[in-house]
Amino acid sequence: MTRRHRHARSTLVALVALSLTVTVGATAANAAPKTDRTSPYEAARVDRVPAPDPQWFDCAAAFADGAQCGTVQLPLDYDEPGGATTEVALLKIPATDQAHKIGSLFVNPGGPGGSGVQIAAAASQFLSPALLERFDVVGVDPRGTNYSSNVRCFKDLGAQANALAGLNVPFPVGDAETGPYIASSKAFGVGCSTTGTPLSGSMSTAEVARDMDVLRRTVGDQKLTYLGFSYGTYLGNVYANLFPDRVRAVVIDGVLDPVAWAGTPATASIPQTERLKSGQGASKALTEILARCATAGPDYCVTAGLGDPATIYAEIVASLKEQPLVITDENGEPVFELTYAILTSFLLGDLYAPEGSTYVDLDLSTVYSLLHPATGDVAAARAGLLAKYQALQAPAARSDAFANLGFPYDNSPEAFQSVLCTDGKNPAKAESWVPAAARADADAPGFGPLWTWASAPCARSTWTVRDEDAYWGTYSHRTSAPVLVVGNYWDPATNYQGAVAASSLLPNSRLLSSDSWGHTAYGTSACVTDAVDSYLLTGTPPAKGALCTGDAQPFTEPLGAGARSRTAVPERSLPPVVPPLPGALPRS
Repeated sequence: MTRRHRHARSTLVALVALSLTVTVGATAANAAPKTDRTSPYEAARVDRVPAPDPQWFDCAAAFADGAQCGTVQLPLDYDEPGGATTEVALLKIPATDQAHKIGSLFVNPGGPGGSGVQIAAAASQFLSPALLERFDVVGVDPRGTNYSSNVRCFKDLGAQANALAGLNVPFPVGDAETGPYIASSKAFGVGCSTTGTPLSGSMSTAEVARDMDVLRRTVGDQKLTYLGFSYGTYLGNVYANLFPDRVRAVVIDGVLDPVAWAGTPATASIPQTERLKSGQGASKALTEILARCATAGPDYCVTAGLGDPATIYAEIVASLKEQPLVITDENGEPVFELTYAILTSFLLGDLYAPEGSTYVDLDLSTVYSLLHPATGDVAAARAGLLAKYQALQAPAARSDAFANLGFPYDNSPEAFQSVLCTDGKNPAKAESWVPAAARADADAPGFGPLWTWASAPCARSTWTVRDEDAYWGTYSHRTSAPVLVVGNYWDPATNYQGAVAASSLLPNSRLLSSDSWGHTAYGTSACVTDAVDSYLLTGTPPAKGALCTGDAQPFTEPLGAGARSRTAVPERSLPPVVPPLPGALPRS
């Protein structure tokens, strides 16, 4: 809140003074309430915004059968509800049984910057028929992203490409990459603090939670029903703590530790993406896969037939650190160099899938065969890695093709960073990420730096725009209904300990643990899916201490001709979760 908002705050304080007096008196006269109340200040400034009319229209042809789309104008700053606005896009899939509809189920796929519109459009692919019958599924594109008004930190795509060129590695290794990475991180911060304003300074998760509360009234729900994945867990957590008495049912799956995400004065010198310990989660998952590969043996894991899997991996890493592997096309022309950093990003992408052990085995055995041609089909190995690299490079190639034209503009980098950097406390200078990445590498080799460097643009001396109404805690409000917290033991992006931390903070929450693989747990077993569905429908969480086991477990099926493929798709449908790291592979 800036100086020009002080008068608005003073007026609002006067408006809620009577409410404060009544609340204090009631608390003194009665026993402490079981549910925390939305603060009178927060309630007054959000509730005074009239519920907007999305003017729903048929958009089935563009998205999915039955889809209805709409847009609304919401305050850029909730301290000035009559001031500037930003456009927010919505998509609704109406309940198939309108006569027995419970209400609306808001969904978010993560990111930050993922499209709520698109995950709602995919509702029939991953939600149970029971949920589709009883809820209108509503997706909201968070302000500044996707089909909502876009934050834009550079004048055109060419300027964006030039400014961010140093970020085109998974993480920097050596001075030749670190210098440009730091320079681009600074340019990113400056761009979003100048050209990107004012929207870049109004994109904190707290603003999206406020938007969601207004839209809850728009769809006619007295309390919120919500299912959020990955970064969407922080959105659900912030909503539950801002509006604790407005919770009907909130599920957060693939949980970010909220205190680590936001930071505290004591941890502000530690980068946000180091605090989350995602790298440690990924490293733990890979180490376990290598151990299970060794136990299963060569009949189940190709890499085990080459030697001890952990030793094979260490040998590959040492070789790539010494000299990258040049990958050529069928004509022998070089296409790209497989560096240690690129291999790490490949493996992280593998670990996002419930069947990630299969992909890890394929990648390690493939690279090993290129380093030791006598051990495998070199042509097939080269083709496999080339196809994987080209699939990852396709979006970047499309952007580069338009860079000189400056059109169309892809704001996905700004969408991610504007939320991350306004939500969390970070060190002052981008150079601070050099020792931070070294610390993270010691704890989680490769994966630690990969995660840690992602927040370098947030260095506060160059990312100077602030959202004065961001949320900094606490995360321990007692909600009107239990919050269901779902954590996956082997999640490579949102460390299982994040779920433990969030659940320990929320006094009216229930932790559902899953011994499963990949990023998030919903859809990986009937145990998790049924528990979540039942809670959303009835409000009753699973029993305390509940533990599920994922259907896909490493190396439980023997190898066979055509049994495993890099392009294999799981039989069950999984929610289209957006990974909380630019460039990481989404799961199939």
